[in-house]
Amino acid sequence: MSAGLVIEGLQAIEPAPSVVSIGFFDGVHRGHQSIIRRAVHSARAQALRSVVVTFDRHPMEVVNPGSQPKLLMTLARRARTLAEQDVDLVVVLPFDDDVRHWSADAFIDNVLVGPLQARQVVVGSNFRFGHKAAGDLTTLRELGPERGFTAEGVALLEVDGAVVSSTEVRSAVDAGEVELAARMLGRPHLVDGVVVRGDQRGAGLGYPTANVQVSRRVAVPARGIYAGAFHAPDGHEHPCVTSVGVNPTFGGQQLRIEAHLLDFSGDLYGDLAAIDFRHRLRTEERFDTVEALVRQIGADVAEARRLLGRLE
Repeated sequence: MSAGLVIEGLQAIEPAPSVVSIGFFDGVHRGHQSIIRRAVHSARAQALRSVVVTFDRHPMEVVNPGSQPKLLMTLARRARTLAEQDVDLVVVLPFDDDVRHWSADAFIDNVLVGPLQARQVVVGSNFRFGHKAAGDLTTLRELGPERGFTAEGVALLEVDGAVVSSTEVRSAVDAGEVELAARMLGRPHLVDGVVVRGDQRGAGLGYPTANVQVSRRVAVPARGIYAGAFHAPDGHEHPCVTSVGVNPTFGGQQLRIEAHLLDFSGDLYGDLAAIDFRHRLRTEERFDTVEALVRQIGADVAEARRLLGRLE
């Protein structure tokens, strides 16, 4: 399976008859995947191009600045993940003040009809678009035939009795319920960042850590200790124990994400990296002594090995 082409804006699109799915697709969760999978299947059945249209920023960042949620993915990660859904093309559309004011009709004409030559549009049943979110699936079905396309809505997916949505995934991440988030996403929640120098206290305790600096706009799990994997730039995944917190035993105040890689030694400073969160081990605690903290870290590592299948 090869990844589709990712392009920014409408100008670089080569017109061709297409089946199009549209959405912000934050997290590219299992519900999003079902929409895109339906579009890809339909495109192949009709020998058409499959296209995903997404946006470079959350619409609320433009409509009501400051009200936008923390994001489950960086734009680069989201575009790459969408391209891996077996689509032919991913279009990242800048959501600026002009796009914000497009009517539903204008959005259809400017995006779907012109450059994409849509023959079919596949969206989630709750999809909204256009100025003040005036357009929906009914709008697409009413206006589509005269513009040469049909519209199909995909029912919302449920996991554990709840509808899967980016909002629900964010809530699970915010609560530290990373196993639930993974079930909704179809994979562990992951954050991207850069390895920077921290206090280098972990090495002195016998458990060196990679301090990963992530964007404040990205959703990170609740403060606590987690088992997961560190994704290196070379593609290797290293089992790790990750602390999300402020190091209260040492009087810290700044939130940090610090990963201790199991059975690894090497210099990671400056590397682009990502950390995924597979299991929550415990809440963050303040210990009365450094010795008590070290004993607990040892227990955390042992439990992570058990959960991740890396037993000594």
